[in-house]
Amino acid sequence: MARRFCSGGTRERAVNSHAGLVWLHDHAQDLGVDPSRIAIMGDSGGGGVAAGLAIHARDNSGPAIARQILIYPMLDDRNVDPDPELVPFATWSYDDNFTGWNALLGDLRGSDEVPASASPSRIVDPAGLPPAYVEVGELDIFRNEDIEYARRLSAAGVSTELHVHPSVPHAWETFAFSGAVAKRSAEDRIRVISSF
Repeated sequence: MARRFCSGGTRERAVNSHAGLVWLHDHAQDLGVDPSRIAIMGDSGGGGVAAGLAIHARDNSGPAIARQILIYPMLDDRNVDPDPELVPFATWSYDDNFTGWNALLGDLRGSDEVPASASPSRIVDPAGLPPAYVEVGELDIFRNEDIEYARRLSAAGVSTELHVHPSVPHAWETFAFSGAVAKRSAEDRIRVISSF
């Protein structure tokens, strides 16, 4: 029962996100939106949803996405084994990650049946995805999966900008919103949003 419900939930999340994207694209003229400049953006779990939506849109004939902006995205359901170097700094813990992925995937978590639209690190071929901006903190448990995702995008010919901010954990700007790193990342995000 859990397997059927949760696997349906992952498809439903992708379909609902895609439906919103299609609606925006179809109503762009009425809303004064340039359909060639529609981007998707998310942070943490929302970054995973945005990356999954980019995959789902590519695999389902669009609509085109101008940019995917992924802020310390949660991308890999297999990332549940604690790294002792990161545990003391984890504002989003490995227990949180286990709980989050299990809530989404149920007993599919960690299996070969997890679709890339739910866990974007599972993508086999990232070619053809929209250009990406990815940022993560050096002390974030998502660091390695985010770096690897950006590397794989770039290796597949996807224009990718990656920032690994030194000495900061997950969601650093909520703790030190006036700090230098938070200001730099805000400037980068504004630059990227304004660049296409």
